Amino acid sequence: MKQSLVNLLPPATLAAILAFWGLAPGAWVEAPWSLPAVAVGTVVFVQCLEFVFERHAGWRMNWREFATDLFYFGFFFFVIGWLSDALINSPLRELKESWGIGTPWLAELPFLVEALIALFVFELGQYWMHRAMHNWTPLWLTHAPHHHLTQLNAMKGYIGNPIELFLISIGVIALLDIDLDALFASITVGSAIAIYAHANVRADPPIWYGFFFTTIRNHSLHHTATSYEDTRCNYGNSVIFWDRLFRTYKEGESAIVGQDDRKRLSIREQWLFPLRPWLERRKAIGD
Repeated sequence: MKQSLVNLLPPATLAAILAFWGLAPGAWVEAPWSLPAVAVGTVVFVQCLEFVFERHAGWRMNWREFATDLFYFGFFFFVIGWLSDALINSPLRELKESWGIGTPWLAELPFLVEALIALFVFELGQYWMHRAMHNWTPLWLTHAPHHHLTQLNAMKGYIGNPIELFLISIGVIALLDIDLDALFASITVGSAIAIYAHANVRADPPIWYGFFFTTIRNHSLHHTATSYEDTRCNYGNSVIFWDRLFRTYKEGESAIVGQDDRKRLSIREQWLFPLRPWLERRKAIGD
């Protein structure tokens, strides 16, 4: 009975987030604190769950991991968030206005449908970007640091090379007419799914949840260190449905994660990783 209740934690968290945005007064939705408050609250909640319902002892949090995770969490929201809005979302909004692009029918849909459409549309772009990162060397060099993670935890989805973090923030949602509450719901629900998909929490959600959304089981397989081929599957960051549709889904789980020799990279090594081929050639010439 206890484990059954733990398994319901991911869908219950999504339901709570949707209820907040669906029922919150307009002043709350428009307040500058609302989005970061829900995002931070979700991370804190799931991080605490790791200490109560640990999935793998080998993924247990320590101070070094926590400090790195916290750095990247802040970097993603304050730096990558600002860059994506300034370089992607703002130009798209201007393009939408100048070209007269409109989807007014979206705003007429029920709140839940509108939020799910926004989530699935954004995640479709994420799926193809992530898949490209595993199939084109220049993109792989930006993504590989994320696969050098030697354990999974609630904030690990935010760790990676800055170029990769910017690329996965790209989307076309700014071209759509979506109510603010539904937009924020889609952002925070997608974030919550990804947090659980990286968390060291002993929760295996119901079948219906795992059919549409990414779980720690199939995402840990994507991070496995035991088989390179098994990392070329389950690309969905939050929506595993796209993997099922495009036949890249694979059932399984892995407690051993990492890349190559499973060497944990420092932040400096993660940021310089795309330059590794050039640095190695330069070193070889010098030797």
